[in-house]
Amino acid sequence: MFRSKEIRQAAALFFAIAFVAAAAGFRISTEAGVMELIASALLGTVFYAFTKARYKKIAQLSEQIDSVLHNADHLFISEAEEGELSILQSEIVKMTLRIREQNDALKKEKEHLAESLADISHQLRTPLTSVNIILSLLEKDTKPKEQKALIREARGLFDQMDFLLASLLKLSRLDAGIVVFGKERIHAGSLVSDALRPFLIPMELHNIQIQTEIPEETDIFGDSKWLSEAFQNILKNCVESVGDGGQIKIVCQDNPLFTEIAICDDGPGFAEEDLPHLFERFYRGKSADAAGYGIGLALCRNIILRQGGTISARNNPQGGAVFCIRFLK
Repeated sequence: MFRSKEIRQAAALFFAIAFVAAAAGFRISTEAGVMELIASALLGTVFYAFTKARYKKIAQLSEQIDSVLHNADHLFISEAEEGELSILQSEIVKMTLRIREQNDALKKEKEHLAESLADISHQLRTPLTSVNIILSLLEKDTKPKEQKALIREARGLFDQMDFLLASLLKLSRLDAGIVVFGKERIHAGSLVSDALRPFLIPMELHNIQIQTEIPEETDIFGDSKWLSEAFQNILKNCVESVGDGGQIKIVCQDNPLFTEIAICDDGPGFAEEDLPHLFERFYRGKSADAAGYGIGLALCRNIILRQGGTISARNNPQGGAVFCIRFLK
Protein backbone atom coordinates (compact mmCIF):
# COMPACT_ATOMS: atom_id res chain seq x y z
CA MET A 1 0.00 0.00 0.00
CA PHE A 2 2.79 2.41 0.96
CA ARG A 3 4.51 1.74 -2.34
CA SER A 4 2.06 4.27 -3.76
CA LYS A 5 3.52 7.77 -3.93
CA GLU A 6 0.07 9.33 -3.30
CA ILE A 7 -0.43 7.27 -0.11
CA ARG A 8 3.02 8.25 1.19
CA GLN A 9 2.32 11.92 0.53
CA ALA A 10 -1.12 11.69 2.21
CA ALA A 11 0.38 9.94 5.26
CA ALA A 12 3.14 12.55 5.59
CA LEU A 13 0.61 15.38 5.35
CA PHE A 14 -1.64 13.67 7.91
CA PHE A 15 1.20 13.24 10.43
CA ALA A 16 2.29 16.84 9.94
CA ILE A 17 -1.22 18.13 10.58
CA ALA A 18 -1.62 15.81 13.62
CA PHE A 19 1.73 17.00 15.04
CA VAL A 20 0.82 20.66 14.61
CA ALA A 21 -2.67 20.08 16.10
CA ALA A 22 -1.23 18.15 19.09
CA ALA A 23 1.40 20.83 19.72
CA ALA A 24 -1.30 23.50 19.65
CA GLY A 25 -3.45 21.39 22.02
CA PHE A 26 -0.62 20.95 24.52
CA ARG A 27 -0.04 24.68 24.51
CA ILE A 28 -3.65 25.12 25.58
CA SER A 29 -3.62 22.28 28.14
CA THR A 30 -2.31 18.77 28.63
CA GLU A 31 -5.83 17.30 28.35
CA ALA A 32 -6.40 19.07 25.03
CA GLY A 33 -3.10 17.75 23.69
CA VAL A 34 -3.88 14.18 24.77
CA MET A 35 -7.38 14.39 23.22
CA GLU A 36 -5.86 15.63 19.99
CA LEU A 37 -3.37 12.75 19.92
CA ILE A 38 -6.18 10.21 20.57
CA ALA A 39 -8.35 11.76 17.85
CA SER A 40 -5.45 11.77 15.37
CA ALA A 41 -4.65 8.13 16.20
CA LEU A 42 -8.26 7.10 15.69
CA LEU A 43 -8.53 8.99 12.40
CA GLY A 44 -5.22 7.53 11.24
CA THR A 45 -6.32 4.01 12.12
CA VAL A 46 -9.64 4.44 10.27
CA PHE A 47 -7.86 5.89 7.23
CA TYR A 48 -5.30 3.04 7.24
CA ALA A 49 -7.97 0.34 7.61
CA PHE A 50 -10.19 1.84 4.89
CA THR A 51 -7.29 2.34 2.46
CA LYS A 52 -5.92 -1.14 3.11
CA ALA A 53 -9.36 -2.66 2.44
CA ARG A 54 -9.61 -0.77 -0.88
CA TYR A 55 -6.14 -1.86 -1.94
CA LYS A 56 -7.01 -5.44 -1.02
CA LYS A 57 -10.09 -5.30 -3.26
CA ILE A 58 -8.03 -3.77 -6.07
CA ALA A 59 -5.44 -6.56 -5.67
CA GLN A 60 -8.21 -9.19 -5.83
CA LEU A 61 -9.65 -7.54 -8.92
CA SER A 62 -6.17 -7.51 -10.51
CA GLU A 63 -5.72 -11.23 -9.80
CA GLN A 64 -9.14 -12.02 -11.30
CA ILE A 65 -8.33 -9.99 -14.42
CA ASP A 66 -5.04 -11.85 -14.74
CA SER A 67 -6.93 -15.16 -14.46
CA VAL A 68 -9.34 -14.08 -17.18
CA LEU A 69 -6.50 -13.06 -19.50
CA HIS A 70 -4.46 -16.25 -19.01
CA ASN A 71 -7.16 -18.84 -18.43
CA ALA A 72 -9.49 -19.59 -21.33
CA ASP A 73 -12.08 -21.17 -19.02
CA HIS A 74 -12.18 -18.39 -16.41
CA LEU A 75 -14.74 -15.69 -17.21
CA PHE A 76 -16.07 -14.74 -13.77
CA ILE A 77 -15.14 -11.54 -11.93
CA SER A 78 -16.79 -11.23 -8.52
CA GLU A 79 -19.03 -8.24 -7.93
CA ALA A 80 -17.98 -5.44 -5.60
CA GLU A 81 -20.22 -3.39 -3.33
CA GLU A 82 -21.76 -0.24 -4.73
CA GLY A 83 -19.27 2.54 -5.39
CA GLU A 84 -16.40 3.50 -7.66
CA LEU A 85 -14.87 0.00 -7.61
CA SER A 86 -18.22 -1.49 -8.58
CA ILE A 87 -18.43 0.83 -11.62
CA LEU A 88 -14.84 -0.01 -12.57
CA GLN A 89 -15.51 -3.71 -12.15
CA SER A 90 -18.62 -3.52 -14.32
CA GLU A 91 -16.69 -1.84 -17.12
CA ILE A 92 -13.87 -4.38 -16.85
CA VAL A 93 -16.38 -7.25 -17.12
CA LYS A 94 -17.90 -5.66 -20.24
CA MET A 95 -14.47 -5.14 -21.77
CA THR A 96 -13.41 -8.70 -20.91
CA LEU A 97 -16.51 -10.23 -22.48
CA ARG A 98 -16.08 -8.05 -25.57
CA ILE A 99 -12.45 -9.12 -25.94
CA ARG A 100 -13.43 -12.77 -25.47
CA GLU A 101 -16.15 -12.46 -28.13
CA GLN A 102 -13.70 -10.83 -30.53
CA ASN A 103 -11.16 -13.58 -29.89
CA ASP A 104 -13.79 -16.26 -30.50
CA ALA A 105 -14.85 -14.51 -33.72
CA LEU A 106 -11.22 -14.24 -34.83
CA LYS A 107 -10.67 -17.92 -34.09
CA LYS A 108 -13.72 -18.85 -36.16
CA GLU A 109 -12.53 -16.61 -39.01
CA LYS A 110 -9.13 -18.31 -38.97
CA GLU A 111 -10.79 -21.74 -39.06
CA HIS A 112 -13.06 -20.59 -41.89
CA LEU A 113 -10.06 -19.19 -43.77
CA ALA A 114 -8.20 -22.48 -43.38
CA GLU A 115 -11.22 -24.42 -44.62
CA SER A 116 -11.69 -21.97 -47.52
CA LEU A 117 -8.05 -22.30 -48.58
CA ALA A 118 -8.37 -26.07 -48.47
CA ASP A 119 -11.53 -25.88 -50.61
CA ILE A 120 -9.90 -23.48 -53.09
CA SER A 121 -6.89 -25.78 -53.37
CA HIS A 122 -9.18 -28.75 -53.99
CA GLN A 123 -11.27 -26.85 -56.55
CA LEU A 124 -8.19 -25.74 -58.51
CA ARG A 125 -6.35 -29.05 -58.28
CA THR A 126 -8.92 -30.94 -60.38
CA PRO A 127 -8.78 -28.75 -63.54
CA LEU A 128 -5.00 -28.28 -63.15
CA THR A 129 -4.52 -32.05 -63.07
CA SER A 130 -6.65 -32.37 -66.20
CA VAL A 131 -4.62 -29.65 -67.98
CA ASN A 132 -1.38 -31.44 -67.12
CA ILE A 133 -2.76 -34.67 -68.59
CA ILE A 134 -3.82 -32.82 -71.75
CA LEU A 135 -0.37 -31.22 -72.08
CA SER A 136 1.32 -34.60 -71.73
CA LEU A 137 -0.97 -35.98 -74.45
CA LEU A 138 -0.17 -33.04 -76.73
CA GLU A 139 3.54 -33.76 -76.37
CA LYS A 140 2.95 -37.11 -78.05
CA ASP A 141 2.42 -37.54 -81.74
CA THR A 142 -1.30 -36.93 -81.93
CA LYS A 143 -3.38 -36.29 -85.00
CA PRO A 144 -4.38 -32.66 -85.79
CA LYS A 145 -8.02 -33.45 -85.14
CA GLU A 146 -7.23 -34.89 -81.72
CA GLN A 147 -4.95 -31.92 -80.95
CA LYS A 148 -7.78 -29.48 -81.64
CA ALA A 149 -10.11 -31.41 -79.33
CA LEU A 150 -7.52 -31.45 -76.55
CA ILE A 151 -6.80 -27.74 -76.95
CA ARG A 152 -10.54 -27.03 -76.87
CA GLU A 153 -10.85 -29.04 -73.66
CA ALA A 154 -7.85 -27.23 -72.11
CA ARG A 155 -9.40 -23.86 -72.93
CA GLY A 156 -12.60 -24.95 -71.22
CA LEU A 157 -10.65 -25.92 -68.11
CA PHE A 158 -8.83 -22.57 -68.10
CA ASP A 159 -12.19 -20.83 -68.40
CA GLN A 160 -13.40 -22.76 -65.35
CA MET A 161 -10.35 -21.71 -63.34
CA ASP A 162 -10.75 -18.10 -64.48
CA PHE A 163 -14.38 -18.11 -63.33
CA LEU A 164 -13.42 -19.69 -60.02
CA LEU A 165 -10.64 -17.17 -59.31
CA ALA A 166 -12.75 -14.19 -60.39
CA SER A 167 -15.63 -15.29 -58.14
CA LEU A 168 -13.29 -15.85 -55.19
CA LEU A 169 -11.78 -12.39 -55.71
CA LYS A 170 -15.23 -10.81 -55.67
CA LEU A 171 -16.15 -12.73 -52.52
CA SER A 172 -12.95 -11.65 -50.78
CA ARG A 173 -13.57 -8.00 -51.71
CA LEU A 174 -17.10 -8.21 -50.35
CA ASP A 175 -15.89 -9.89 -47.15
CA ALA A 176 -13.25 -7.20 -46.67
CA GLY A 177 -15.89 -4.47 -47.05
CA ILE A 178 -13.94 -2.59 -49.74
CA VAL A 179 -16.76 -2.68 -52.30
CA VAL A 180 -18.71 0.57 -52.47
CA PHE A 181 -22.22 -0.10 -53.78
CA GLY A 182 -24.06 2.50 -55.78
CA LYS A 183 -27.51 3.65 -54.68
CA GLU A 184 -29.67 4.29 -57.70
CA ARG A 185 -33.27 3.78 -58.75
CA ILE A 186 -33.43 0.68 -60.94
CA HIS A 187 -36.46 -0.47 -62.88
CA ALA A 188 -37.05 -4.11 -61.97
CA GLY A 189 -37.82 -5.04 -65.59
CA SER A 190 -34.54 -3.53 -66.83
CA LEU A 191 -32.60 -5.35 -64.11
CA VAL A 192 -34.12 -8.70 -65.09
CA SER A 193 -33.53 -8.03 -68.82
CA ASP A 194 -29.85 -7.24 -68.21
CA ALA A 195 -29.44 -10.37 -66.11
CA LEU A 196 -31.13 -12.53 -68.76
CA ARG A 197 -29.07 -11.27 -71.71
CA PRO A 198 -26.12 -13.72 -71.37
CA PHE A 199 -28.54 -16.67 -71.26
CA LEU A 200 -30.76 -15.84 -74.25
CA ILE A 201 -28.78 -17.90 -76.78
CA PRO A 202 -28.25 -20.95 -74.48
CA MET A 203 -31.97 -20.89 -73.58
CA GLU A 204 -32.92 -20.75 -77.25
CA LEU A 205 -30.57 -23.64 -78.08
CA HIS A 206 -32.07 -25.75 -75.28
CA ASN A 207 -35.63 -24.63 -75.97
CA ILE A 208 -36.03 -23.14 -72.48
CA GLN A 209 -39.06 -20.88 -72.16
CA ILE A 210 -38.88 -17.69 -70.08
CA GLN A 211 -41.96 -15.92 -68.70
CA THR A 212 -41.86 -12.59 -66.85
CA GLU A 213 -44.54 -10.75 -64.91
CA ILE A 214 -43.05 -7.42 -63.84
CA PRO A 215 -45.25 -4.30 -63.40
CA GLU A 216 -43.97 -1.25 -65.28
CA GLU A 217 -43.87 1.03 -62.22
CA THR A 218 -41.81 -1.34 -60.02
CA ASP A 219 -38.43 0.11 -58.97
CA ILE A 220 -35.76 -0.94 -56.48
CA PHE A 221 -32.73 0.90 -55.11
CA GLY A 222 -29.23 -0.50 -55.35
CA ASP A 223 -26.19 -1.04 -57.56
CA SER A 224 -27.42 -2.26 -60.95
CA LYS A 225 -24.10 -3.87 -61.95
CA TRP A 226 -23.74 -5.96 -58.80
CA LEU A 227 -27.44 -6.83 -58.60
CA SER A 228 -27.39 -7.95 -62.23
CA GLU A 229 -24.53 -10.31 -61.39
CA ALA A 230 -26.46 -11.67 -58.40
CA PHE A 231 -29.51 -12.38 -60.58
CA GLN A 232 -27.29 -14.00 -63.24
CA ASN A 233 -25.99 -16.49 -60.67
CA ILE A 234 -29.58 -17.46 -59.80
CA LEU A 235 -30.61 -17.70 -63.45
CA LYS A 236 -27.52 -19.80 -64.23
CA ASN A 237 -28.59 -22.23 -61.52
CA CYS A 238 -32.13 -22.37 -62.96
CA VAL A 239 -30.98 -22.84 -66.57
CA GLU A 240 -28.73 -25.74 -65.54
CA SER A 241 -31.54 -27.31 -63.48
CA VAL A 242 -34.39 -27.28 -66.01
CA GLY A 243 -32.46 -28.77 -68.94
CA ASP A 244 -33.91 -29.04 -72.46
CA GLY A 245 -37.50 -27.88 -72.89
CA GLY A 246 -37.71 -26.41 -69.39
CA GLN A 247 -39.46 -23.27 -68.20
CA ILE A 248 -38.38 -20.35 -66.00
CA LYS A 249 -40.81 -17.82 -64.60
CA ILE A 250 -39.93 -14.45 -63.03
CA VAL A 251 -42.68 -12.73 -61.03
CA CYS A 252 -42.39 -9.35 -59.33
CA GLN A 253 -44.77 -8.14 -56.61
CA ASP A 254 -44.77 -4.74 -54.96
CA ASN A 255 -46.34 -3.67 -51.65
CA PRO A 256 -45.83 -0.79 -49.16
CA LEU A 257 -43.24 -2.82 -47.18
CA PHE A 258 -41.04 -4.46 -49.81
CA THR A 259 -40.54 -5.38 -53.45
CA GLU A 260 -40.32 -9.12 -54.09
CA ILE A 261 -38.87 -10.83 -57.16
CA ALA A 262 -39.47 -14.57 -57.36
CA ILE A 263 -37.53 -16.71 -59.86
CA CYS A 264 -39.11 -20.13 -60.38
CA ASP A 265 -38.14 -23.09 -62.53
CA ASP A 266 -39.74 -26.45 -63.28
CA GLY A 267 -36.61 -28.48 -62.64
CA PRO A 268 -36.19 -31.22 -60.01
CA GLY A 269 -35.92 -28.75 -57.10
CA PHE A 270 -33.63 -29.21 -54.11
CA ALA A 271 -33.02 -32.12 -51.79
CA GLU A 272 -34.43 -31.31 -48.36
CA GLU A 273 -31.05 -31.77 -46.69
CA ASP A 274 -29.50 -29.24 -49.13
CA LEU A 275 -31.95 -26.39 -48.49
CA PRO A 276 -30.31 -25.03 -45.27
CA HIS A 277 -26.87 -24.94 -46.95
CA LEU A 278 -27.61 -23.65 -50.47
CA PHE A 279 -26.01 -20.24 -49.92
CA GLU A 280 -22.90 -21.52 -48.11
CA ARG A 281 -19.75 -21.10 -50.14
CA PHE A 282 -18.27 -24.28 -51.62
CA TYR A 283 -21.42 -26.26 -50.80
CA ARG A 284 -22.25 -28.42 -53.80
CA GLY A 285 -25.03 -30.60 -52.47
CA LYS A 286 -25.17 -34.21 -51.36
CA SER A 287 -25.73 -35.53 -54.85
CA ALA A 288 -22.70 -37.25 -56.34
CA ASP A 289 -23.28 -35.61 -59.75
CA ALA A 290 -23.66 -32.08 -58.37
CA ALA A 291 -22.19 -29.54 -60.77
CA GLY A 292 -20.48 -26.21 -60.16
CA TYR A 293 -18.17 -24.98 -57.43
CA GLY A 294 -20.66 -23.85 -54.81
CA ILE A 295 -19.65 -20.19 -55.20
CA GLY A 296 -22.37 -18.59 -57.33
CA LEU A 297 -25.21 -18.66 -54.80
CA ALA A 298 -22.88 -17.65 -51.95
CA LEU A 299 -21.76 -14.63 -53.98
CA CYS A 300 -25.36 -13.85 -54.85
CA ARG A 301 -26.44 -13.88 -51.21
CA ASN A 302 -23.51 -11.67 -50.19
CA ILE A 303 -24.33 -9.07 -52.83
CA ILE A 304 -28.04 -8.91 -51.99
CA LEU A 305 -27.57 -8.83 -48.20
CA ARG A 306 -25.03 -6.00 -48.42
CA GLN A 307 -27.55 -3.92 -50.34
CA GLY A 308 -30.28 -4.31 -47.75
CA GLY A 309 -32.12 -7.20 -49.38
CA THR A 310 -32.86 -10.79 -48.42
CA ILE A 311 -32.80 -14.01 -50.41
CA SER A 312 -34.26 -17.43 -49.70
CA ALA A 313 -34.85 -20.66 -51.60
CA ARG A 314 -37.51 -23.31 -51.34
CA ASN A 315 -39.15 -26.07 -53.31
CA ASN A 316 -42.34 -25.29 -55.19
CA PRO A 317 -45.21 -27.62 -54.14
CA GLN A 318 -46.06 -27.96 -57.86
CA GLY A 319 -42.46 -28.93 -58.62
CA GLY A 320 -39.24 -27.04 -59.21
CA ALA A 321 -37.29 -24.47 -57.24
CA VAL A 322 -38.19 -20.95 -56.13
CA PHE A 323 -35.70 -18.20 -55.31
CA CYS A 324 -37.28 -15.29 -53.49
CA ILE A 325 -35.48 -11.89 -53.33
CA ARG A 326 -36.91 -9.04 -51.28
CA PHE A 327 -35.88 -5.40 -51.05
CA LEU A 328 -37.32 -3.29 -48.23
CA LYS A 329 -38.82 0.11 -49.10
